[in-house]
Formats: sequence, structure tokens, C-alpha cells
Amino acid sequence: MNGQLRTADLVVLLVYLAGVFALGCWFARKSGKTEEFMAAGRSLAGWTIGLSIFGTYVSSLSFLGNSGKAFGSTWNSWVFALSLPVAALIAVRWFIPLYRSGNEISAYYHLEKRFGPWARLYALACYLLTQLARIGTILYLVALALAPLTGWDIRAIILLTGLMVTIYTLIGGIEAVIWTDVAQSIVLIAGAMLCAILILTGMTEGPSQLFQIANEHDKFDLGSFSLNPASLTAPEPTFWMVVVYGLFINIQNFGIDQSFVQRYITARSDKDARFSVWMASLMFPVVSALLFFIGTGLFSLYEAKPQLLAEVKNQVAETRLVQEGKAVSPDTVNALAGSLTAKDIGDKVLPHFIVTQLPPGIAGLLIAAIFAAAMSSVDTSLNSAASLYLCDIHRRFLRPKATETESMRVLHIATLVVGVAGTLAALAMIHVKSALDAWWNLQGIFAGGMLGLFLLGMISKRARNAPAVAAVVCGVFVISWMSLSKTGSWPAALKDWSNPLHSFMTIICGTTAIVMIGVLLSRFAKPPTTIGSQGRHDE
Repeated sequence: MNGQLRTADLVVLLVYLAGVFALGCWFARKSGKTEEFMAAGRSLAGWTIGLSIFGTYVSSLSFLGNSGKAFGSTWNSWVFALSLPVAALIAVRWFIPLYRSGNEISAYYHLEKRFGPWARLYALACYLLTQLARIGTILYLVALALAPLTGWDIRAIILLTGLMVTIYTLIGGIEAVIWTDVAQSIVLIAGAMLCAILILTGMTEGPSQLFQIANEHDKFDLGSFSLNPASLTAPEPTFWMVVVYGLFINIQNFGIDQSFVQRYITARSDKDARFSVWMASLMFPVVSALLFFIGTGLFSLYEAKPQLLAEVKNQVAETRLVQEGKAVSPDTVNALAGSLTAKDIGDKVLPHFIVTQLPPGIAGLLIAAIFAAAMSSVDTSLNSAASLYLCDIHRRFLRPKATETESMRVLHIATLVVGVAGTLAALAMIHVKSALDAWWNLQGIFAGGMLGLFLLGMISKRARNAPAVAAVVCGVFVISWMSLSKTGSWPAALKDWSNPLHSFMTIICGTTAIVMIGVLLSRFAKPPTTIGSQGRHDE
């Protein structure tokens, strides 16, 4: 890759970035009140919210990561998307009626009604920490991917993306977030479709060659369908394990993630809210399959054109040698390149294809699509985090009678603070790359505890404060052990006590532990107030 954008590509990218920024700022006229800033006046159509939810799901990590997984492996990870319709059914049946039954913006208000202030603050802390991790990780990884495509410095890309998203989110509120997500989702889908078409037409012997090569290497394999318990400890997850893991993650997203809950509230009716969930849950598996197809297609294309494969391997080998401080020479590069597998280079192939194989202008559109995926994820986190701070901390504990003017000032400051903090987190990751693994381990610990607590409150009518606290402590302990014992920081003396199960089982076991322990302990307690199916709090 030459690391230099061609003029046509630069023009396309700059026009896109300017258009998104202008669109976000346009909604400043509709975000002058807290209800508009956080809930868009509860006036949006279901299809716009559906595209926004979809855009949040498909981050830049999915755009680059899914194609990279398909190139280096199989379609096993795509099975995750098959659980979405089931999670959507649960959200439509129980969660949407709960969140739309009152005037509250915060998803965690209901936890306080069920278990007390500690539950609300616990969920809030977990959510804010995971969003900070999410913003920093997305900004860092998209900059890492785009630096060789654009020739720009990683720091410059992080600062540009972070600054733009923070400003238009601060000015335009949730409506700016949703409408820019709509535009970005359309660009992302168009870019992916165009990329797939160009790969098909680029095969030396026609499109059928793509499927022939892919089939020869079992690239469309969905994983083992074995139900043998021994498969739980296998390095590769089975089809069923990915489905169940996806179900837990997607219930967490649709059910307790403020980013999604806030979108339900912006809908003009319950019908629109339900439609948005169904739309996103049916779109994602299709577009996810398209991204996996791109990775599989690139595998076939680069197998058919060995010179392209050699170029990517040499670039990856040279980069590794530089990072490891070793001498870079034709011999050392060729020796390392010869040992690299498809998994080793998977994430680098799509950027290489964009820069070297796409015509001017088209490459710019694909780069814009990657930017789109990143921005549609970050703006969501900024608005939801700011809204939670106002609802769950400022109005709840600091200034219950805060005026409208004061509340808007708090929302703006909170958006700015979270945006700056997320950008700084991304910049810090440049020097401390191992922080990525730590962040995601912590996210799994926090998120699993939140999901278990929510499900306990909805499943058990007898669950009350003390059993819930004990259940969460035990569940977080289980998740922490399962997560951390698989990392390099786990003491060698405790090697025999490390988690033998696949990492996908962590949130499954942790969440289940919270619910089961909470239900068991609650059998010895009197029935308390419960969350009703329509958001009521019945005795």
C-alpha cells in the first residue's frame, strides 16, 4: 500500500465527512430542550430508528473484523447473527413495554424501583465504563486500519473522528445521532455491496471460481453441530455454542443497553418501536453475511492471484519485524512472510484490496464506509452516556429540581467530557496495546453482571435486595475467574484452577449463576415489589 490517498478518493472522503458533520449540526434547532436532546420529542418513525440500531450494531470492528475472520477462518462467527430474531422477540414482548410505560429515559431507573439505589448506580457505573472502553477501542482500531489507507497519522485520525462526532452529537442531540446513523448505514451497505460485486467480477475465471476455491477450503463451514459436552472446552466453538452466546449478548443489547433503550423511547408509538427492533434484527444477519462473503471472496481472489497474496504477506511481515525491533531485509521479510497463515493476515487483506485494486473514487467510498461504521457507534455512546449522567446522577442525587437551562448545560458538558475521555483513551491505546485485552475482559465482567441482575428482577417475583446483592457478587466472581484465568496475568501457581471452557461460555455461565443464586436465596424471603410485564410495580 502506498499510504497516500488519490485525489478522487480524498474528495469523496472529505465530501462524506463534511456531509455527515453538516447533517448532525442541522438538528441543533431541534435539540434545545432535554426531552428533544435525549428522546427527540418521542416523534421518530420506526424505520429511521431501525437503521440507527442497525448502524450501532455494525461498527467498524464488524466491517473489518468480520471480513478478516472469514478470510482467515470460516463462517462460524456469522452464526452469532442467527440469534438476533429470538432476542428481538424477547425485547418486543417484555422490554419495550417496560421502557415505554413511563416518562423515564434511563433504563436503570427500573433497577432502582426493583432493588434500590445501589442497583441503579451499579448498572450506571458498569455502563459508563464499558462505553468509555467502547469509544476508545473503536477510535483506536479504526485509526489503526485507516492509517495505511489514507497515509494520515494514527493520532490525527483519532482526533479528527473523535472531534467531529463529539461536536455534532453535542449540538444535535439524539436526533442528530439517529439521522446521521441512517446516512452512515446506507453508505456502509452501499460500500459493502459494491465491494462484493468488484470481488466477484475480479476473479480471473469468473464468479464461479470464487465459490469453487471457497468450497475446496471449507470456507462456508458454520462449525460443528456436535452436542458432546467435551466440545465446551474445544478451541473452536460449535454452532450451538455460538447461537447461545449470541442470544445472551443480543438480549443484553436489546434489553438493558441504554443505547438501544433510548432509541425505543424516541419512537412515536409502541408500534414504531417494535418495528425498529424487527427491522434491525432482520437486517443485521443479511449484512453480516455480506461482510463475511467479502472476506471469503477475498480469500478466493488472493488464492487465484498469488502475487496479491505475496504482497500482503510481505507487508505484514515487514510491519512485524519493525514492531519487534528486528532487522528488516529481503531475506528476513521473505522468511517471515512464508510462515504466515490466512489467520495472520486476515485483517490486513481488505485494506490492501481497497487501496491497490479499487479504481479512484470507489476506494474513497469504501474508506468512507469504514469511517461511517466507526462514527455511528461512537455518537450513540456519547449521547446515551450524557443522558444517563443527567438522569441517574445529577437529577437523582445532586440537583433533583434542576431547571431546563441547567439540565441542558449538564448534557452538553457531559457529552463533551465523555467525548474527550474516549478520545484520550484511544490515544493511550497507541502506547499500551495490551490495554485492549484488559478493557474487553472488564467489559465482559461488568456487562454479565448487569444482564443477570435485570433478568433476576424480571424472572423472580420473590427476589429482593439482599439476595440480589449476593447473587451479583457471586456472578461477577464467576465471570472474573472465567475471564482472567484465560489471560497471561493469571498466576502460574494457579494453572490447574484456570477456566477450561471456551471464552463464549463466560457470559452464559456468569449470567446464569446470578439468576440461579438469586432465585435460590429468594426462596427464603418474602415476596417484594416486582417489575410487572407492562412496567408496573405490583405487590
